[in-house]
Order: sequence, then structure tokens, then C-alpha cells
Amino acid sequence: MATFELLTPPLEGEKITVRNGVLQVPDNPIIPFIEGDGMGPDIWRAAVRVFNASVEKAYGGKKKIVWFEIFAGLKALQKYGNDRVLPEDAVNAIKEHFVAIKGPLTTPVGGFPYVCLTCAAEQGEVNGKRPEKCIKCGSEWVTHRFRSLNVGLRQIMDLYACVRPVRWYKGVPCPVKRPDLLDVVIFRENTEDVYAGIEFEYGTDEAKEVISFLTDRMGKKVRPDSGVGIKPISVSGTKRLVRKAIKYALSHGRKSVTLVHKGNIQKFTEGAFRDWGYDLAREEFRDKIVTEKELWDEFNGKMPEGKILIKDRIADQMFQQILLRPNEYEVIAAPNLNGDYISDAAAAQVGGLGMAPGANIGDEIALFEATHGTAPKYTGMDKVNPSSVILSGVMMLEHLGWQEAANMIVSAIEKTIQQKRVTYDLERQMEGATKLKTSEFANAIIENMD
Repeated sequence: MATFELLTPPLEGEKITVRNGVLQVPDNPIIPFIEGDGMGPDIWRAAVRVFNASVEKAYGGKKKIVWFEIFAGLKALQKYGNDRVLPEDAVNAIKEHFVAIKGPLTTPVGGFPYVCLTCAAEQGEVNGKRPEKCIKCGSEWVTHRFRSLNVGLRQIMDLYACVRPVRWYKGVPCPVKRPDLLDVVIFRENTEDVYAGIEFEYGTDEAKEVISFLTDRMGKKVRPDSGVGIKPISVSGTKRLVRKAIKYALSHGRKSVTLVHKGNIQKFTEGAFRDWGYDLAREEFRDKIVTEKELWDEFNGKMPEGKILIKDRIADQMFQQILLRPNEYEVIAAPNLNGDYISDAAAAQVGGLGMAPGANIGDEIALFEATHGTAPKYTGMDKVNPSSVILSGVMMLEHLGWQEAANMIVSAIEKTIQQKRVTYDLERQMEGATKLKTSEFANAIIENMD
């Protein structure tokens, strides 16, 4: 049992456990949550009411989630101090309870040494010292620059699969004529690739040493004024991701898995991802899969009954394919960077990141999250669309096996949007719509639960 420094677990509720790799979910599970930064508290307050209402209505009070607040980002800095934006308490709580959900967290983007967690403004020293207050908003919550907390959580707990279902919800305004044709689940590798965090800043001794090794020992030409990053992609990391994608396709009645890569250029990383993915499919699922080559060589292009198709596409071609032939892709498995690009591009076809849920899943632990940023300019305004975190909660409910509550939320969201009772981001794209606040949108969803 984990011990916590500053957290007090709830007295009621029971822990989720794992037995022989299978989640054991009590009727009153304790689930940790992180509100998030920026407008995170606004969308969380709306979302949690939707979750609670759906569980109550679906199960008549026989099931209930017991929420356990844990801290990362701004609230962690306020509670723990000393630049602690991802305390061990948060990590240990998620490990202890196996399932958690979070809002968006601030991620510094530039090269400044400090960042304000209230407004996300990055800044340098003031009179040669750390700024006592934010130069933009005056907040005292300025901390040292840090690497992405989202990436940190994934890497610390080895949540190697970022799972992003992308589909259209009826009534959502979209830039394409047939958004309903896209219904794909993207499995993005979460721990390797350029997101591994192996980078060396231009001008540092480390960067110079790496460049020297590459030029002097390996005979590669690298400009001396370069920053350097390393792109690791492993056999084991690739195979476990592709395994999870194929298992998902088989268990959810999906007919194809597409390996997306840039192997025509990066042969020993992205190209290897493709090859290792095919190897895994043949080694572990031989009687359940057919490759695209086999489909044409052995079956004359006609899919054999009871099997799923394993194919691959070059990453840049894939961006065209999801626009031109969206209904040919049901599950995608991709390395980290390309998976990031493709999942966001796909989300744009069905209404944007405001309608895009996501989860980071390992062998036992699952962390569900909003896929958009913190939008600090909307902090406390009760304005932003909470659908991303709500739909991530739908994924969480499905993960728990509480499908009835999950279905109730999806149906209510679609009904609310079709009534044109929506937040500002959708209202500005719809004729005759009623603009609702974040909290009002949650109220409308709850009203529409059958």
C-alpha cells in the first residue's frame, strides 16, 4: 500500500485491483483525478457532474465513483512548493488505483528558464534573478522550466499506448462533407521516438560531444551549430503497441490495422517499426490476420471471413488517405511523433480537439485525459467546451466495464448538440445555435440523459 506525503485518500470506496491481468472493479471504485491547469478546473467541474449523473441514472444508485483529488501542475506547486509540479504522491496514487483521469497541464514550449503556471507565460531572469512574480499576469506561481508533465506521467508509469478514438458526433459542425465516414482508433506509441526526451541544446558540451562522435567516429555530416535529438524506436516497444492495437481490433470487431510510418526515409527506425509490426502480427496472430500482400497474392483481393487486414501506409500518404478514403481505416498503429500528428489531423475532420478524447494505457494502468491544451486566457471564465474530458471519461467508463453509463453520456451529448445548445466554439459555426457556458452545457447533457 502506498504512503502519501500530503494526500489523504477517501475513507469510503474500494480500490480497483488487477488479477491475472484483468481489472477487478468494485461497485464503488476510488478513482484519482487531476483537475488540470488553465481552464482545467472549469471543464473538470462540468465533467464530473456528467459522470456522476450517468452512473446514478444507469445503475439506480447501485454503483458510484468515489473521487480522489491528486495534484500536478499549478495546484501541485501551490501545495508542495519547491518547483514540485509532478510530486511522487500523484504518481503513487495512480499506480495504487490503476485508473485515473486528468485535465490539461501546462507544458513550456520555448527556451526560457521559467514559466508561470497561472498564465503559461515563459520568461527569463529579472535583474539576474528568478522572477518573484510573473511579468505578464503578476502571479507568484513561477517555476523553473520543466519537460512535459503529460509525457512524464506516460514514461514514469510506462503507459506506452496513447489511444485516441476519432469519430463524428451527430450535429457537430465539420469542415468535410462526410465526417461520418471517419471512425478510427489510433494507437500512438507513447514512450519512444523523439518524445524520449534525449536532446542536447545547441552550444552545450553535450551537444558538441555528440556532434563530434557523429562526425569523427561515424562519418556523418552534422553542422557544428546544431541542437541534437535522438530518436529511439525499439523492437519491444513496437511489438507491444502493435499487439495492443491488434487485440483491440479483434475484440471490437474492427476489420483492419494500419501501420503508419516514414520508413521510406528513416529506414532503421520508422521502417523498422513497420517490419517489426508485421513480424508481431505473423508471430502471434497468424490464424487471425492477413497482410495486404497476402490479400492480393493469395485471395485475389477478397478478404477471407473472420480475419483482419494488416497493412501499412507512409505517414504523409496517410494524411491524404484519412481525407480521401476515411472509411478504409479502422485502427491505426504509429510511432510517437507521427501518431501525434495524425490523431490531431483526424480530430480536425470531426470537429477538432474539443471533441477528441484520449487515454494513455499500459499493461495494467490507464490514465484518461483531455487531448487539448490549457487555454489559460479562458481560466475561470466558464466558457470552454468540456467534451474532450467528458468523452475521455466515456472511455474510462468503458474501461471499467460500465458501458450503460458510457452510452448514456454519448447519446446525451449528441442530443444536446443536435438541439444546438452548445459552447462558443461550436455556436460560432452553427446557425441558430444557443451559446452555453461550460457549466450550462453540462446541465443540458444531464437533462438529455435517458
